[in-house]
Amino acid sequence: MTVTEPWIDRLASDRTLLGRFSTAEWLAEQIRDEIIEGSLRSEDKLSDKDISEKLKMSRNTVREAFRLLSHERLLVHELHRGVFVRRLDADDVLDLYRVRRIVESSALHSVEGPASAALAPVHDAVAAGRRAAAERHWRELGTANMRFHEALVALAGSPRLNEIMRRLIAELRLAFQVMDRPREFHEPYLDGNAEIAALLEGGDVAGARTALAGYLDRAERQLVDEMRRKDAAKAAPARRPGAPEAPAGAG
Repeated sequence: MTVTEPWIDRLASDRTLLGRFSTAEWLAEQIRDEIIEGSLRSEDKLSDKDISEKLKMSRNTVREAFRLLSHERLLVHELHRGVFVRRLDADDVLDLYRVRRIVESSALHSVEGPASAALAPVHDAVAAGRRAAAERHWRELGTANMRFHEALVALAGSPRLNEIMRRLIAELRLAFQVMDRPREFHEPYLDGNAEIAALLEGGDVAGARTALAGYLDRAERQLVDEMRRKDAAKAAPARRPGAPEAPAGAG
């Protein structure tokens, strides 16, 4: 599947960040946003020709943006086929959550006592998740959930940690796509988000870190189990209709 519109049209109409970045960096930032928002999905094909024509920029610039995102493990170039949004596997998820535990827990560790003003984006993300769930917008609920974790990391006040987390959540969006029932996956974590926010509001940073650890363990297990289940199903040979099942223990 080659992806063209409408996301390229959105980029063409909003180039407000271009003055702060090189053209390739600007384009990479916008493509990353489209992945985070769920507009671009794993195995979608990106055409440098279509993008360059729509955005009136050189194909070399588009390819440089693709190269930047390939280094971030968001895109992959397949010989003679083109550039695709990357599909993650179980090992990717295990590594992502290994990094998340370090980054998010460390960010919370830097919070000292109640920090009501700094917590406003955290509470905003919880509220956005509640609204998305009430409106049954499950993709937006997933986005609000990721914004919640991005806001947690921002409590550390480190631009470098913020950048790391922003790249992580783009990969996470690709990981979340393995879940065929996004409501069943995302909605239960709303209460977890609210619990962590309330603990931080009350100055219980240790409690928030404990709640976060259990939260990440649960999400990692769900994603890895589902990826392995689907990989096993894909690898299993299809049985012809009416063919006898193999005896137990065969093979």
